[in-house]
Amino acid sequence: MRFTKSLTMMAAALLITVSCYAKDKMQPLAIGAAAPATDAPVAPLEGDSTTLADIAGEGGLLVIFSCNTCPWVIKWQDRYNEIAAAAKAQGVGVVYLNSNEGQRAKDDSVAAMKAHAEKFGYDFTYAVDKDHVIADAFGATKTPDVFLFDKDLKLVYRGAIDDSANDKGAVKAAYLADALAALKAGTAVPVATTASLGCSIKR
Repeated sequence: MRFTKSLTMMAAALLITVSCYAKDKMQPLAIGAAAPATDAPVAPLEGDSTTLADIAGEGGLLVIFSCNTCPWVIKWQDRYNEIAAAAKAQGVGVVYLNSNEGQRAKDDSVAAMKAHAEKFGYDFTYAVDKDHVIADAFGATKTPDVFLFDKDLKLVYRGAIDDSANDKGAVKAAYLADALAALKAGTAVPVATTASLGCSIKR
């Protein structure tokens, strides 16, 4: 009986390990790929359920996977509203998605998200990605993790916001801002992929 119980526990532990490894090795969406899961429901903090297809604007779609407490999110927090405003000004729909289903009863509850959005004066859609369906489809692994799509909903940039999370004034490479500028000008994005720096999405 004890032997059977031990085998069961070992199998469960192995399954968890394999699952975590698979998530860590998840492949992000490739540049040029069409936005997936555009009809999957997302739940904004205010208003009815919507989809990425509905959020997308005539100029494209910006999806940023975020959360409430990750230190990396907090480091870039002072740029969130600026990013959203710049994107919306050129007709790009904007949504920040919280996919941390593993913390939905704790730091990433809807109530905590509302408090966080109010504290930082969010002026964009902050929504729940229930069961991390969209994060999985995108291959998103971090918070923040940026995905910018053009008007045809093809991926043109994926990665970090810029090269200086700690100090907005020290930014030398504004990856996302440059990608938005290229999108507006109809030119190639100068740097299409960068490494996403942040906390792991808590699936």
